[in-house]
Amino acid sequence: MAERRAFAQKISRTVAAEVRKQIAGQYGGSPQLLKNLNVGAAASNTVPLTEAVEPVDFEEYLITHPPVIESGPLRDLIEFPPDDIEVIYTPRECRTVAQAVPEEGDTDPHVRDCVRSYTEDWAIVNRKYHKLGTGFNPNTLDKQKERQKGLPKQVFEADEMPDSSSYQDDQDELKRRSMSIDDTPRGSWACSIFDLKNSLPDALLPHLLDRSPNEEIDRHNEEQRKSHRHRELFALHPALDEEEPIERHCVPDVPKEHFGQRLLVKCLSLKFEIEIEPIFASLALYDVKEKKKISENFFFDLNSEQTKAMLRPHIQTAAISTLARSAIFSITYPSQDVFLVIQLEKVLQQGDIGECAEPYMVFKESDAAKNKEKLEKLRSQSEQFCQRLGRYRMPFAWTAIHLMNIVNSAGSLERDTELEMSLSERKGSWSERRNSSIMGRRSLERTTSGDESCSLTGFRPATLTVTNFFKQEGDRLSDEDLFKFLADMRRPSSVLRRLRPITAQLKLDISPAPENPHYCLTPDLQQVKPYPDSRVRPTREILEFPARDVYVPNTTYRYRKPINYSVGCCKAYV
Repeated sequence: MAERRAFAQKISRTVAAEVRKQIAGQYGGSPQLLKNLNVGAAASNTVPLTEAVEPVDFEEYLITHPPVIESGPLRDLIEFPPDDIEVIYTPRECRTVAQAVPEEGDTDPHVRDCVRSYTEDWAIVNRKYHKLGTGFNPNTLDKQKERQKGLPKQVFEADEMPDSSSYQDDQDELKRRSMSIDDTPRGSWACSIFDLKNSLPDALLPHLLDRSPNEEIDRHNEEQRKSHRHRELFALHPALDEEEPIERHCVPDVPKEHFGQRLLVKCLSLKFEIEIEPIFASLALYDVKEKKKISENFFFDLNSEQTKAMLRPHIQTAAISTLARSAIFSITYPSQDVFLVIQLEKVLQQGDIGECAEPYMVFKESDAAKNKEKLEKLRSQSEQFCQRLGRYRMPFAWTAIHLMNIVNSAGSLERDTELEMSLSERKGSWSERRNSSIMGRRSLERTTSGDESCSLTGFRPATLTVTNFFKQEGDRLSDEDLFKFLADMRRPSSVLRRLRPITAQLKLDISPAPENPHYCLTPDLQQVKPYPDSRVRPTREILEFPARDVYVPNTTYRYRKPINYSVGCCKAYV
């Protein structure tokens, strides 16, 4: 028999059947594996793959199998301190008289738990040893400034500016003492002699040659180092740039409801040249730069009782919240491009908007006696329309107020400021023509600087009188057209001069909102503390639509409960 070669001797002669048996025994007779290997039924000790396995209780396992830690000086650094975490429950502050949550009925348990998260107390977790962790950074900007308050100013010789007179005297004295130093080459033996003679002696070191033990010298040096030394010397140095930065967690504040800079607007009166029908008004804020509406509408009714009687067939029991004539607007991002837009509406009637607005542009209050018959006819027609279509509205007129112009102008005047704003037939933009009647006649200069700080908290209250409105053109005033008109108000343009004005007189009182106003309602019509009497005409908080995102948690439940609106606040267009 021929001898086998060396490489062939290492080849295993195990047959395939033996390999399959060996694998089947190792894997416990898996059904899928046995099927692929053409093996018979699975062994009796195998576990079916479809049987659910109970997970391991991790906490119980840790309790029954404590980690083995060798006793030593660093054992406390390995173990978790039992007194590190402290949980404190703080009552949640509620600014309203009642919680703004829906009534618990047959709602889903998950929904009830979500709603309960707006009313439960705050659970505050305090970590006692948080300052010892790597995620804690004690060198905040405020602490750095506090540390640097008591430090003396470091002044070095290079920073000191010598007195010119004394410096010149020293130079003259040096020249007299070394008369030939300029003739001596630099670095020579003679120059060294001159330098040595002109140099001042150093201060003597006391006890330099005295014999002292090393321990005494170390103690003395240690005392010298500690004298007048800052307690946090190394913390004064700014932190270096980290190659691998660590996420540092700061302790967050207790969440609270977000409010921007708040502005109080009181609607005092609205008068026209003729009074033949009820007129309803609304206020809203617009940002021209962002091209966004940044507040919801605030509807108010300034009609007299005699005029309201024309809508008696349609008047229902009105809620007290619909009688508000003052509103609080919140502005998170105030800018020079914010406008207060006022829109007027009237009862729907037959005819074009231009025909319906024509009497307000033709008849004057001074000619009331002359046109008495025509006015009576118009009033009777308005009563017929109010009886038939009193529930429906149609657009009538609008105007806008450059808010920051009023705020900046009122801030430079005395307290009881009264501004009068009207349309001018002269050239120039609408916002350039304003007159004031305080302490005589003063002209208000236009403020258009975009670098000025737009603050709504420090200006003086002002009473504003708007004397003209723009007649509504078309059935609707779209947002795109409105933003074009608002942009034209800030610069000379011929677009606004093509609009026909309607003479009216609207008085508004604009002032910073107080911190805790009385008789105030939230956008959800919830009473804000304090609210002594529920029968008093309230002030409405208007919901803000921020121009940009505001990254704050939602801590209040926004719930709009159904109410009965008065006829002055309902809106229906045909």
